[in-house]
Amino acid sequence: MVFAKFGFILLLASNLAQGDLHGKLLDETEETMDLETYHPNHDLPIQNSLVPHQRRHSKSKRRMKRRYKCYSCEPPDCADTTAHAHLCQNAIQCWKSRIRDQYGHESVSRGCTTTHEQLPLYCNPNLMNSSGPKKRHASGTYNIECCTGDYCNNGTFPALPPVEYGNEVMKLESSTYALKMTGAILGPVAMLIVAVVIVWYFMRRKHHKRLMASRSKHDPETYYASDEILRATSAGDSTLREYLQHSVTSGSGSGLPLLIQRTLARQVSLCECIGRGRYGEVWRGIWHGESVAVKIFFSRDEDSWKRETEIYSTVLLRHENILGYIGSDMTSRNSCTQLWLITHYYPLGSLFDHLNRTALSHHQMATICLSIANGLVHLHTEIFGTEGKPAIAHRDLKTKNILVRINGSCVIADFGLAVTHSQTTNKIDMGNTARVGTKRYMAPEVLDESINMECFESLRKADIYAIGLMFWEICRRTLSNGIAEDYKVPFYDCVTSDPSFEEMRKVVCGDNYRPSIPNRWVSDPLLQGMAKLMRECWHANSNVRLPALRIKKTLLKLASLDETVKLNYDGEICV
Repeated sequence: MVFAKFGFILLLASNLAQGDLHGKLLDETEETMDLETYHPNHDLPIQNSLVPHQRRHSKSKRRMKRRYKCYSCEPPDCADTTAHAHLCQNAIQCWKSRIRDQYGHESVSRGCTTTHEQLPLYCNPNLMNSSGPKKRHASGTYNIECCTGDYCNNGTFPALPPVEYGNEVMKLESSTYALKMTGAILGPVAMLIVAVVIVWYFMRRKHHKRLMASRSKHDPETYYASDEILRATSAGDSTLREYLQHSVTSGSGSGLPLLIQRTLARQVSLCECIGRGRYGEVWRGIWHGESVAVKIFFSRDEDSWKRETEIYSTVLLRHENILGYIGSDMTSRNSCTQLWLITHYYPLGSLFDHLNRTALSHHQMATICLSIANGLVHLHTEIFGTEGKPAIAHRDLKTKNILVRINGSCVIADFGLAVTHSQTTNKIDMGNTARVGTKRYMAPEVLDESINMECFESLRKADIYAIGLMFWEICRRTLSNGIAEDYKVPFYDCVTSDPSFEEMRKVVCGDNYRPSIPNRWVSDPLLQGMAKLMRECWHANSNVRLPALRIKKTLLKLASLDETVKLNYDGEICV
């Protein structure tokens, strides 16, 4: 009986012990199941879940209310996995994530979920450990890991799948964008360039056709039928047709024809004004790609223009020391008539300008003086023959009417006052011009009006007087022992800058004054010889003055006696 009671007690104790153990296991199982089978909608039953009794259910509620501590950081502070600047308190779950944007840049972050409403957004089982949603035309992905427990989101961040064709797509997109921008910029520029080239081509072609048409008209009847086209008047035995059909530099040395009525002016483009005077202006122009000098006369000086054109058109006038003549023209600009005389262009300008800016060596001085004398000999000499040349007196020789060539020699210009004489007819052609020469360079017989205008030799002697004054101006600017005087015009020390006729007559005729010879010339044989020559040129008695040919030969002799002067002259020296 006693044993029976003892056995019942042991059985009861054993049952109680098994019940407690089963209750604990059941509670732990419930807690695990509650965490693993959590569903956002608490009102819906969970399939295959355990339904605990009231005691175990109250324990599960207590365990579900447990909160954790988590690490928290935002990019780029999360790059270092060992640095934890922030903590997240009262969290239901912890998480860590890795995100890759559409350009391939990755960033990591940590955080926590503090409310039940956030759990579907962060720790939805359908989104965890996946590549995540993708936007259209984008390649961004993300991966997030959730966990429970204090600081469970420590450690490395979740990995992302490798990028497939990411770089290629980005490179393709960037290259496509660059090509589009390049096309948008270069396209309009290229079209503009092509349009400009096309316009330039057609304009050049049109100009070329017009130029060729003006050169290739061979029918005289149709060519001279229109007033708008070139016309010519006879000048000697030359005509415009000969000018167009033959070279302008024929061996005969004859002048070019007289051109009038809207002709040569159309082919010349004026560039810059290089001089002004009482007669008009001198311009540098371009004619068939070459620089030319255009002397534009005022309409009141038409007689001077006609006279100079006639002189330049004289047969056999062309000479290396006479200004080269191209043609004459009459045109209209700004409703004003202009008279053009087109000649060769010399960039060094007049001898007046050249002496003002440059001191001369003995060689340069001899070259200038000899070239002037050589040109004057050609003017004063009459050439006999069927196509002969009359003798010409210049009547306005001065340094402003002498032009300097590149090689240092000079040419004689401005024949508006020139006078011609032919022994065949024994007549002097004075022309119709009312101009007079430059008073400063007038000979004594011109100033006192004792000159015989019917004697051509008297007019030639007046030119010799003027050339003597020019020699004085040139020698003053010649270096001797390293010294050269400043440039001065003749009689600068006794008359005004623009002397009157009476002033010059008193000084030259009344006082018989001539420019003074510097003392330094005595020690220089060349300058001393030049001083003697110029005294013979400006002598008061015109019969004593030397002829042009004697002046030329004297200059050659003086140059040959100076070792520093080496002139390339093959002619005979006669003294």
